[in-house]
Amino acid sequence: MAAKAVVVVLLALGCCLLARHPHVTAAATTTTTTTTHPSPGLPMVINTWGGPFTAATSAAYLAMRRRGGNATALDAVVAGCATCERDQCDGTVGYGGSPDEECETTLDALIMDGSTFGVGAVAALRRVRDAIAVARMVMEHTRHTMLAGDQATAFAVQNGFREQSLSTPASEAACRTWREAKCQPNYRVDVRPDASSSCGPYAPLSHQTHLDAGGGTNQQSLSLSSSSSSSSSSHSSPSSPTSHDTLSLIALHPSGRHAAGTTTNGAAHKVPGRVGDGPIPGSGSYVDSEVGGCGATGDGDVMMRFLPCYQAVESMRRGMSPGEAAEDAVGRMVRRFPDVKAGIVVVDKHGRHAGAASGWTFTYAYRGGEMEDAEVVTVEPLNETSSEL
Repeated sequence: MAAKAVVVVLLALGCCLLARHPHVTAAATTTTTTTTHPSPGLPMVINTWGGPFTAATSAAYLAMRRRGGNATALDAVVAGCATCERDQCDGTVGYGGSPDEECETTLDALIMDGSTFGVGAVAALRRVRDAIAVARMVMEHTRHTMLAGDQATAFAVQNGFREQSLSTPASEAACRTWREAKCQPNYRVDVRPDASSSCGPYAPLSHQTHLDAGGGTNQQSLSLSSSSSSSSSSHSSPSSPTSHDTLSLIALHPSGRHAAGTTTNGAAHKVPGRVGDGPIPGSGSYVDSEVGGCGATGDGDVMMRFLPCYQAVESMRRGMSPGEAAEDAVGRMVRRFPDVKAGIVVVDKHGRHAGAASGWTFTYAYRGGEMEDAEVVTVEPLNETSSEL
């Protein structure tokens, strides 16, 4: 009886506490409106976007099914990503898409082994079309994680890759049209001439941060510049949703050794040299064979600040379902950047999967088990600010 009395008192105290402090909860709980779908079985491939991107889904899946069981998850990732690089999926992957301000296409790619945590990446790769294969070469034949720019190109050529232009008549025409429209939209801020109505070359406004005569930072200018910079709540991409799409793909092998990869030509009209979230481990994609994996797409300049794929995988490690982990990762970005366009796909090591999005209606594709073809899942945005693709 005494024990029961103690329990009653504790329950009463708890109810009183919750009444006075409604933000306090009796136990940590997670609610989600994001559906976690059952596994189709392994092997399994899952990636961002449907439509033309399903060719990558099936290429990666068949790589694990057709080679007598000898193909690894890494082989599948390369097969899938290379398919989109070759086919120029939606113009946002591979050569001939998303030219920068100088009308040049550059490529970003990442590959990750979920069992060894080996990672290879290339960023702002110039004049070599096989970005995912070069990224794998970085992982397997260097002690580095990422190579960038012309030096990444030199490394690729040294290892037998062909150097050739990444531009096409279509990408060059798109860049000419953009310039004729006074270089709208673009990614410049606080510059002269006015980037909202003029092309460059640009220079910082007079109040921008600059070096003083002694080579240090002028603190007064820094303060003025900081006050005029875009705040997190007002950030939005100047480009259309399809100007910065990405193929991010996770391959789950029956052996339990999983892999992930990302390939993209980045944001259209970007400042030359820009690197997006695609080649950043934990941002573009991430995988841990003991837990699962994640792939992301969207406004990479915002997304890389949050490492949403690392966050999602770690959330699953702590007990969240794929749906809960996906919604949590996107929600963290939306709270800081309400207008961010983002989409992520999350899968656990068994193949249960989910997606979450903000700012647009996102799709992802998957194929696994004995499936005859890839299936596409549509994911509605968590927030109110959305646009149909």
